[in-house]
Amino acid sequence: MRRLEYKWLVGITFVLALIMQILDVTILNVALATLGREFQAEPAQLQWVLTGYMISLAVFIPSSGWIADRFGSKKTFQAAVIIFTLASMLCGMAMSMEMLVGSRILQGVGGGMLVPVGQAMMFRAFPANERAKAGAVLAIPITVAPMLGPLLGGVLVEYASWRWIFFINLPVGALALLFTILFLKEESTRDPGRFDVPGFVLAGAGLATLLVGLDQGAQIGWTSPAVWLSLAASVLLIGGLVWRELTVRSPMLDLRLLADRLFGTGNLLLLCMTGAMFGVLFLVPLYLQTLRGVSPMFTGLTMMPQAIAMLATTQVVSRAYGRIGPKRLVIAGFVVQLIIGGLLQLQNLSTPLWVFALMLATQGVAMGLLMTPVQTATFAAISGPAMGMASSMFNVTRQVATALGTAVVATVLTVLMQHGESTVDPTVPAMVADAQMSAFHGAFLVSVVFAVLGIVLALRVRDADAAATLDRPKAAARQGEPEPSEP
Repeated sequence: MRRLEYKWLVGITFVLALIMQILDVTILNVALATLGREFQAEPAQLQWVLTGYMISLAVFIPSSGWIADRFGSKKTFQAAVIIFTLASMLCGMAMSMEMLVGSRILQGVGGGMLVPVGQAMMFRAFPANERAKAGAVLAIPITVAPMLGPLLGGVLVEYASWRWIFFINLPVGALALLFTILFLKEESTRDPGRFDVPGFVLAGAGLATLLVGLDQGAQIGWTSPAVWLSLAASVLLIGGLVWRELTVRSPMLDLRLLADRLFGTGNLLLLCMTGAMFGVLFLVPLYLQTLRGVSPMFTGLTMMPQAIAMLATTQVVSRAYGRIGPKRLVIAGFVVQLIIGGLLQLQNLSTPLWVFALMLATQGVAMGLLMTPVQTATFAAISGPAMGMASSMFNVTRQVATALGTAVVATVLTVLMQHGESTVDPTVPAMVADAQMSAFHGAFLVSVVFAVLGIVLALRVRDADAAATLDRPKAAARQGEPEPSEP
């Protein structure tokens, strides 16, 4: 089988699995109220449908690199698809809240291995100078699935049954498994050494307590002792993890990879990019439905231009990346993010929705400018054998960034909303609405902060460090930058 054929087969297989995983996350939110009525569950019980999955992800994402190196990437990816698909079936068959939560935890086991292992396989299959094309492929599920999830979830819940929000994963999972069996080949990877049990426990527990702390802080407030206890535990556990992984011979997470300037900077850029993106994605539905009175389905339609613009921009950037290099593209992306954050301050309750949709489309352009360059450049100097470990760390950063971005904007929105409503006459609806609009303005400014941090970090990027991923590897050196040394 020629290399050209194989790399695209790997890409298609991973995209199928990624669509299943992302669609599952975005489609579930629409059905939470229905699940609560179905099982007569209190909000605290219902929250475990989300939290159980998140904790399971946190445990298995850090260990996915070692598992793939030990048992083989193909076998691990197969197992992840099978576990996720079977768990989806069990979720759809659930007859009690306990069964649903248990099945969601099992889903997280598959999901925690699926994305890091699939990403590592894809980046190994594509030569370094073609990984921008791989990024364009990955942009399809990353943009399309969140766009379709809420719409599809609403249709299934309203016209079929809540069980179909899980059953819909079965044909996609079966197709991904078929591609894996027929077309993917096992990869030879480095010997990972003995399983680092303390590292596994510290990584899983530290990441889980951090994500739960951020999530609960955004929901119930930062004054809760439970929130601070969770965050304090995460600091201690992650501190212990860092010490353990830097001193053990065969670490669960090879933190020494962060010493590579581009890989370390790329993870910080991912933090800024994902924090800004998910912060806005969290705010927009709340704004449209609570302040503008837009229906959930029309909310999805209003947000659709953002996904379309992001997908279109990514396809253009993937072709331009090899000539332009990552630095200018990343700076441009954060500058556009900065501009749109400012423009969002100008819109109000009378702004036409088509104008708001146009702003969101510009936000999509910013994300399209960032996604491929950040992902491609981050792995530029990572060798094939280290790809599994690197992908695990990259996805840990993504999970933390998603939780952090959502927690920050939710907190800012809540604080400003409470302050604004306390300073106006509650019997005057117009004054209350203006106070709420001001709160959303302040929350949208969070994306500006992430954008400024992103620009500062992007100035540290050198195109020469990412020379292996460019069309002309020595282009950066000809611009006056030193060429990178061999890894």
